Amino acid sequence: MHPSCALIVWFAAVLGTQFVGYAGLFVLIALPLLGAMGAWRPWLAYAWRARWLLLALWLILAYNTPGEAWLDWPWAPTREGIGEGTLQAVRLLVLLLWLAWLFVLQGRQGLVCGLWGLLRPCKNLGLEIERLVVRLSLVLDNLQTPPEPGAWRRMLHADAQAAKGPECLSLVIVPWTLRDSGVVLACVVGLLGVWIS
Repeated sequence: MHPSCALIVWFAAVLGTQFVGYAGLFVLIALPLLGAMGAWRPWLAYAWRARWLLLALWLILAYNTPGEAWLDWPWAPTREGIGEGTLQAVRLLVLLLWLAWLFVLQGRQGLVCGLWGLLRPCKNLGLEIERLVVRLSLVLDNLQTPPEPGAWRRMLHADAQAAKGPECLSLVIVPWTLRDSGVVLACVVGLLGVWIS
């Protein structure tokens, strides 16, 4: 799959996740796992890292959505809130799965190449997309190596050392195929179907 096509599929999944119920979310869970079976391991790691965010999201929605109290206890969350909180937590888990799918399928180099391909038409408008692509590449490189303990203190000093980055950035340009066009068309049709229903 072309890297730009993978980014379009990921973006379509992110949009579609916001408008479907549990049946649609099940499909959106099955698709990336069938496309890249290795995505389940980073997905579990992302979900574990986001556990407190998921819990906070669920609690906020469960207690702040108006409705009937669960089991008629005055301190309990509402039934409607429990349903809404659970749905939003599952949606966030699906988004994390699609992010894991994108990283497993493309990797850092593929993401940079895909962004380059998507932004290339903007070059005709006078935008300097090279700077954006290089900065994204540097950020992704920087995320690969965890910072040393106490590194944030050194960054706050005026005499902090500049971060070392790669001297050269190379992009592997992959040709766009008819299959990629078919995948993008399927994403558009799927989003239109979700939007109409």
